[in-house]
Amino acid sequence: LSALKIAELMAEVGFPPGVVNIIPAPGRTAGQYLAEHSGVQKIAFTGSTDVGRKIVEASAGNLKRVQLELGGKGANIVFSDANLPAAINGSAFAIFHNQGQACIAGSRLLLHENIADEFLDGFLSLAGSIRLGNPLDPSTEMGPLTSLGHQEKVLAYTEIARQEGGEVLLGGERPADPDLANGYYVTPTVVRAKPQDRVCQEEVFGPFVSVSTFRSDEEAIEFANSTEYGLGGGLWTTNLQRAHQVAAAMRSGMVWINCYKRVNPGSPFGGVGSSGYGREMGFEAMHEYTEAKSVWVNVDANLPPYYPR
Repeated sequence: LSALKIAELMAEVGFPPGVVNIIPAPGRTAGQYLAEHSGVQKIAFTGSTDVGRKIVEASAGNLKRVQLELGGKGANIVFSDANLPAAINGSAFAIFHNQGQACIAGSRLLLHENIADEFLDGFLSLAGSIRLGNPLDPSTEMGPLTSLGHQEKVLAYTEIARQEGGEVLLGGERPADPDLANGYYVTPTVVRAKPQDRVCQEEVFGPFVSVSTFRSDEEAIEFANSTEYGLGGGLWTTNLQRAHQVAAAMRSGMVWINCYKRVNPGSPFGGVGSSGYGREMGFEAMHEYTEAKSVWVNVDANLPPYYPR
């Protein structure tokens, strides 16, 4: 809906017809056609990793440029020296903002074992207090998911966690409030799980966060880099040297230190691995939408002849 509103505003301010076209249509028809059409020079896609792979396959025959911003499984690392109140609030925002429906969501909490219990006490209390409701109500802090099918998928991961030996610490169900019965709501969900479990490896795309503990910086980095994804990640520490060392070691296109989900038009946005390739925003985005050209000029045309006679 926001995209359609943007189109209306563009028309109002005088954009020539055809410069920007917003076409609501199924990806398997319109998207497939755009990817296969030789007249389309570039595809920039934001969506699931599975669909991103299909776009690359469909575009291969015409050699068009493809830029992909795909799924994520963001690691959010909390070290023992972190400012815990800030880390608790920031980590809740990292996963529950927009109902967790964000590719950069901090959906894997990695807690140093020395502060894990204290952190979880505060985190579970905060997560359990988040107000669900109509997104048009200013007092609402978390709205519904996008569809019934997606709601069922997110809820299914709660059972998957249990089957793998995980512990559901909070949520994982539809809200009890009868006023929310007709919406696609899922309560904020926190599960304790092992880093190799499915709930720590697969993108859930909902208000669902896994919790694992670590003992050393090296183990935290190992766990953070243990998925196929590499879009966004965060870490919380008061040691700036550690912060930069860990950020450099994380296999991720973006890392936030003592914050999360900060975005600026001047900062490149994109991932690595199964999170895609290419960048939006920043100077890097200009390279994505332009072609380098070399032009050589011999001003006075005074060169030795190639074939002297």
